Parts: sequence; structure tokens; C-alpha cells
Amino acid sequence: MGQITYQSLPISLFHLNQKIEYNSIKQVPSRNMLLILGSFISALIFASFVEYWLHRLMHIDPRFGRDIIPHYKHHKENYGQGVLPELKDYTMALPVGFFSFFISIPVGISFTAGSLVYGLFSAYAHQLQHENPTKCFWMNMPVHYVHHKYNQWDYNFGLAIDLWDRVFGTYKAMDWLGEKELQTDNKSYLEVKWW
Repeated sequence: MGQITYQSLPISLFHLNQKIEYNSIKQVPSRNMLLILGSFISALIFASFVEYWLHRLMHIDPRFGRDIIPHYKHHKENYGQGVLPELKDYTMALPVGFFSFFISIPVGISFTAGSLVYGLFSAYAHQLQHENPTKCFWMNMPVHYVHHKYNQWDYNFGLAIDLWDRVFGTYKAMDWLGEKELQTDNKSYLEVKWW
């Protein structure tokens, strides 16, 4: 092992500093990746929360569900407009997430991407529940389908997931699987109205 002398001290400190800077640079991307991943996951959770409360608000305030958004017509006719038109409607809520760009541009992009991914999943799940509710394997009961089948105004507001219904006490289990539902079971997961 070499001896550190007065003359070699600056060189040793230089090498030590370089090693610290190199390690710091290697760690920063992993911290950024965690922040970006956390932002994406937060967007999924936040989007599902907004979806639940917007749908619930449509049932709480008649002006909102009848005049601002034609939700009452949707209930009366019990139809799905298609995955892409539904997604277009969901993107109206995207400006809510623009606050994430104040954290950083990558976080904002990640949050927006997470919101869009959840919006696409929700639009698909919504359409699937109108056309083939037995294919919603990720839920014990397709809450949106049941919400329509039994014309529920106080229960089952989730569209793609039932998490917030369970959290806020609006989940109501029903015996929903009948002959009509079993007749649609032979369709594939992609056999839905897309536009």
C-alpha cells in the first residue's frame, strides 16, 4: 500500500472527488426513474379516483348528469359509444394533471402517459361491460354493467375498477350473471365497438 505524502494529497483528493461524482451520476438516473415510475403509477391511481368521483357527481347533481354531460341519456339507452369516442371524452380531464409539469418535464410526461393509459383501459372496460361483461376477469362483478342493469343511482360508480366503490362504501354486490350474460361469453376480448 502506498504512502500518502504531502505532494500526492491533491492527486488523491482529485481521484476521490472523481469517484464520488461518478457514483452520484450513476445514482441520479435511478432516482429519476423511480420518480418517473412513481408519477406514472400515481397517474393511474389519480385517474381512477377522478373517474369514480365524476361518475358519482353525475348522479348526485342532476344539472351535471343531465345538462352538462348527457349521462342520463346514457343510462336510459344503456349503450356504449365506442372505446375511442369514450377515450376522447376522458381526455377532457387531462388538464387536471398539468400540475405535474411543475415538478419536471419528465414527470409531467410520465403523469400524462399514465393518465392516458388509464383512460384507454377505462374506455375499453366501459365498452366491454356494455357488450360483454363476462370478460371483465379483473373484477368479481363488472360494477358498471351492474350499475346499468339494475339502474343503480347510489351504487357501483366505478367504470374500470371497483376500488373506490369499496373505499367509499358504494360497492353493492348483486347476482348479475344470467342467461343473457352467458350468451355473450363466446365473443373475444377485442370484439367491441372501437369507434
